[in-house]
Amino acid sequence: MSTSPKPVKKVPIHLQSAQNRVYIKNGEIVNHDKSFKADVYIEDGIIKFVGPSSEITIPGGVRTIDASGLMIIPGGIDPHTHMQLPFGGAVAVDDFYHGTKAAVAGGTTMIIDFVLPNKHESMIEAYDKWRSWADPKVCCDYGLHVGITWWSKSVSEELGILCKELGVNSFKTFMAYKNLYQLNDSDLLDVFERIRGLNGVAMVHAENGDIIAKNTQRLLAEGITGPEGHELSRPEEVEAEAVHRACVLAHQMKTPLFVSGLTSKSSAELVGRARRSGYCVFGETLASSLGRSMSGVPKGDRIYCITSPPIRESAETPRQLMKSLAYDDLQLTGSDNCTFNKEHKALGKGDFTKIPNGVNGVEDRMSLVWEKGVHAGLLDPCRFVAVTSTNAAKIFNIYPQKGRIAVGSDADIVIWNPNATRTISKDTHHHACDFNIFEGMTVHGVCEFVLVRGRICAERGNVRVAEGFGRFIPTPVRPPFVYDIIEGKVQASSEEQQEHQERQNGNVAKRFAELDIQIPVQEPLSAMLAGNLPMPAEGSLCSTPSVRGRVDGKRDLQESSFSISEELDKSGVRACIKVKNPPGGKSSGFW
Repeated sequence: MSTSPKPVKKVPIHLQSAQNRVYIKNGEIVNHDKSFKADVYIEDGIIKFVGPSSEITIPGGVRTIDASGLMIIPGGIDPHTHMQLPFGGAVAVDDFYHGTKAAVAGGTTMIIDFVLPNKHESMIEAYDKWRSWADPKVCCDYGLHVGITWWSKSVSEELGILCKELGVNSFKTFMAYKNLYQLNDSDLLDVFERIRGLNGVAMVHAENGDIIAKNTQRLLAEGITGPEGHELSRPEEVEAEAVHRACVLAHQMKTPLFVSGLTSKSSAELVGRARRSGYCVFGETLASSLGRSMSGVPKGDRIYCITSPPIRESAETPRQLMKSLAYDDLQLTGSDNCTFNKEHKALGKGDFTKIPNGVNGVEDRMSLVWEKGVHAGLLDPCRFVAVTSTNAAKIFNIYPQKGRIAVGSDADIVIWNPNATRTISKDTHHHACDFNIFEGMTVHGVCEFVLVRGRICAERGNVRVAEGFGRFIPTPVRPPFVYDIIEGKVQASSEEQQEHQERQNGNVAKRFAELDIQIPVQEPLSAMLAGNLPMPAEGSLCSTPSVRGRVDGKRDLQESSFSISEELDKSGVRACIKVKNPPGGKSSGFW
């Protein structure tokens, strides 16, 4: 555990005044679309100036930071956290204080947490409960998604209140957790239709809960009770089937869909194919799945790495997921931070279904994405900013207040050292948990300074946060980045713009070719169903807000991880999608 100073309960007036003005000079600003040399002046928590030093006169009493050789990037936005969540007979040990302190230490300046009502609990009451937990404790700004864990007329009415009065535009549904959170397809269609009518964003946890329940029953009967049973109960195809089904259901309702926490290559590829087919869908993967695989975890430690969907066994999966971020099959990285101590995980010894699901990640997410993405040569710095900050801000309609270094934006800023390294350890992290799943990993990319609304909260490893300093940030309905696509207001780029993008991407494309990154085949998702869906217009209007890190081209079909088998089952349905050479060498398929 870290020994950094105890929290300041509230920021005293004199301290607020002293931190009102900050001047950052000689750094390189990196936004999602471009990078450039400029200075930044901050006052009252807002960026007031971005430009050359010759164009500004700095008043007295300003804190000046020399960022020579460093990058000035937007603070990270983690769209997937579960602070102090009750789950599996335990409560996550990172509350909203420890969790947001850890976030700030790692360069994340805003989180979006999940309100998860119990079945038959009022969504409004659950929302009020989460606000009462968070408001007094948060060290950085935060927003909220709300889970739809059951469906009724009253739930539908409360969705309207949350959207119109309480600052929530995103709602998570579950295709897993049978008899707890899982909704059937009929309810999902009704939910998606209602969210579309409110101009909100539908989210989904995509795993087939019925298959998981059957597999779990069988595994326990066979005496497989250890943590290895968790992934055996929910292999890749169980995730992929649900991802595909969710995309189709949302598309039929013309509802934008955010697929949360993908952990497998096949699922990421399905999201990419849906996007290229014109579906308005966005995909998120997690720090845990980018940072490690289960292949390197000793048998005795596997109980500490249980998540749903699971961290996959194959050592190639982290790299494949990072490639999916590079060519825009996936758009975001979250942490799914939901931490438990070893004693809590031990509740599942002898029965893997009782292991509390969740791991750390909110502190290490930024460095892990830099290490596995930028340092490895798969992402450039602009794409790094997109997948750790800007895309989340755009999808949840808080851009450019968040997710950009620009005049008028909140001064949520990280001064980033791309060459420095640190070694991740439970002994130095800022989480409340007593282990770290990335223990001993050395990563490039270190925060030299972290500013939360202009206040310096981390400085060269010294984290000094103020409990309750963070604010609740409403996420307004109808995010333009999402709904301009659905409503047909986004126009295709002109030939001149396309040529400019191609020139801009030239060096990136060359590097990707050298790294043998395969480009997803340009075929619509409907082809995977042998023509059962209408063929959308060629090309997808759902595109990354940055042209960086995206490569156009054709994949060698001999190297594709998918094949389409023109087989008929007993009901006459065509097109079984089969995965070639999955981890372990066993073939698998889903309908």
